[in-house]
Amino acid sequence: MSVLPLVFTSGWASGINAYAVVLLLGVFGATGLSDDVPESLQRPEILVTAGVLFLCEAVADKIPYVDSVWDSVHTVIRPVSGAVVGALLAGQTGSLPDLAAGAIGGSTALASHTVKAGTRMAINTSPEPFSNFLMSTAEDLGVAGILTFAMFHPEAAAIIAGVLLLAGLVVLFFLVSRIRRFRRRRAQRREEKRLAARVGRAPD
Repeated sequence: MSVLPLVFTSGWASGINAYAVVLLLGVFGATGLSDDVPESLQRPEILVTAGVLFLCEAVADKIPYVDSVWDSVHTVIRPVSGAVVGALLAGQTGSLPDLAAGAIGGSTALASHTVKAGTRMAINTSPEPFSNFLMSTAEDLGVAGILTFAMFHPEAAAIIAGVLLLAGLVVLFFLVSRIRRFRRRRAQRREEKRLAARVGRAPD
């Protein structure tokens, strides 16, 4: 069970930024900071690919509406990444069955991804553009900080990740109504534009 806290924390982090998790774990393993990181995550091509994709996400994640499109594309990628990383971590130590660890990592990543995507949709209803940048920066720093903390204190890091996940789900519950209102207003504006276009094309 010793690897379970790290699996949970990496799953939570994967739901927010899967590429950062792969990159950080790979660097931790390659530099000898942690012996729990499997060699498959330390390979140079994996680190380079994760680094490039992390930079792409760092840009897309800070642009209003582009971040929501990016989140939609990663609805499958992030949970799968969390599951794979969890299974690899468990396979490295042998203290948890690979499938169980994969399920924990994947389900935790899916939950945190849902919180992130829903929160971003709510933020995009705000007319000012700075909330996206601030939220994205806070997420990146949070993932890096907690994952690094997990290398030395996995149990404490897992507790922090669990509290953040629970708090995020509670906040998302209260934001659902705002997101629904925003979607209704957007659909109404589209319908008004469509009707106006039809009227404009109507013969005199």
